[in-house]
Amino acid sequence: MRLDHVSYVTSHDQLSDTVQRLGSRLGSTFVDGGVHPRFGTRNFTMPLQNGQYIEVVCPLDHPATEQTPWGKAVSKKAQEGGGWLTWVFATEDISKVEEKFGRPAIEGHRTRPDGTDLKWKQIGVNEITDSRELPFFIQWLTADHPSQDGKAVATIEKITIADTEQLSDSWFKTEILDGLDGTAIEFIDPSINDGESGIVSVHLTTPTGSVVLD
Repeated sequence: MRLDHVSYVTSHDQLSDTVQRLGSRLGSTFVDGGVHPRFGTRNFTMPLQNGQYIEVVCPLDHPATEQTPWGKAVSKKAQEGGGWLTWVFATEDISKVEEKFGRPAIEGHRTRPDGTDLKWKQIGVNEITDSRELPFFIQWLTADHPSQDGKAVATIEKITIADTEQLSDSWFKTEILDGLDGTAIEFIDPSINDGESGIVSVHLTTPTGSVVLD
């Protein structure tokens, strides 16, 4: 299990401005990731070092947006003003995660503008609705990965998370911490974050210095 990507939410109207603003701060460029037809969302991605990436995702005016856990989570965060929604860990065998959750993973896919299709399985999105400090889990079913879409120049150095329990309520705390591969986690009390749990900021190293995205 390893840290795969972090997800930042914006509204559909602000999508272009958001990817330009974040890309400018990091000295890199987001690429159009396409639409998630099953979830009613679309994203842009920026490759990072260590096989990771940032996703900027927005809800669409689509029936699936309010009918699927991921669509609803993205829509809710967008209505709150956007920002960091979650972090995601990849595994090569999601069956072990399914066993803990007691349900099967959901298949997802998105079609890039060039027509290529990315496919994966994901599980744990239901839980991040009420516990945003928790990650969800993914198993890629296609060989190409969003970290390969463009030139990676930035590296995640630290993630600040508001969580009084410090992931102790996760079945996978050990695997999560082991899968950070050098990325630090700073836990803060949710009272400092307007009482909300979840990702507060992501600290990245870029060729021009450190950048904090909050």
